[in-house]
Amino acid sequence: MQNPEQKISPRSSLSLEQRKNWFSPVADVYYKARAPYSQELINRAVTLAQLSSDATILEVGCGPGNATVCFAQLGFSMICLEPNQEFYHLARRNCALYSKVEICNTSFEEWELEAKKFKAVLAANAFVWIPPEIGYPKAAEALQDNGYLILLWNMTPEPRYEVYQAIEEVYQAYALSVVNYEGAETQADIIRGFGQNILNSGCFRDLVSEQIACEVTYSIDNFINLLSTRHVSTLRSLDPQTKDLLFERLREKLEDFGENIQLSYLCAVQIARKDR
Repeated sequence: MQNPEQKISPRSSLSLEQRKNWFSPVADVYYKARAPYSQELINRAVTLAQLSSDATILEVGCGPGNATVCFAQLGFSMICLEPNQEFYHLARRNCALYSKVEICNTSFEEWELEAKKFKAVLAANAFVWIPPEIGYPKAAEALQDNGYLILLWNMTPEPRYEVYQAIEEVYQAYALSVVNYEGAETQADIIRGFGQNILNSGCFRDLVSEQIACEVTYSIDNFINLLSTRHVSTLRSLDPQTKDLLFERLREKLEDFGENIQLSYLCAVQIARKDR
């Protein structure tokens, strides 16, 4: 994976309509297959951003609510923006127990700014989808004085390199390609780039960036589901029969490595204070 925010993010340069519907074909799979956010880093975010129990948080691109629930369980009031219809309905279902959480089916770009209302603006792997010339200034405007931007990142969960090579071999047999293998060093560089983008925006200061190494074990079926959420545009180019054959070949290759696949990745939290 290339750094999605260096210069112009390929994701944020898509049309708004494309971004709204990008994950529609795999919304439910995304919710079930994506790795959870680190509760340790979420707790650090709460501490670093000095969030009291009465704080109100604006979440940008909440998706199906993977990170939302973690903050909602801590009792915060939240307004969560999600432009994708399928994710919106999943988030409403997943947050139904939390009366202080409001899910809004709109994009951050289209959301009517409520200036200086929020103690924190939160985004979990979502800020790469927002054009930076819109995202950082609008987030700062939504924050109270001395409010905080909180960015959570789960980098790409990756198997051992030999497993990645087997996957790449299958994709290439279908004239496709998967993203480049990253590894911990490259993922750390990407995270540093995200932090530099925050500072370069001129809207925030006092950046704190922390990361931890995480591991997760997936069954072969769950790992294939995870791959399907990583390569949405690639899979869109295949007819259903070819897609089924691709998944069948992937399963055969992966079975050579056992019943489960061990994945490793970096999780990070970045906190920056609004620059008045």
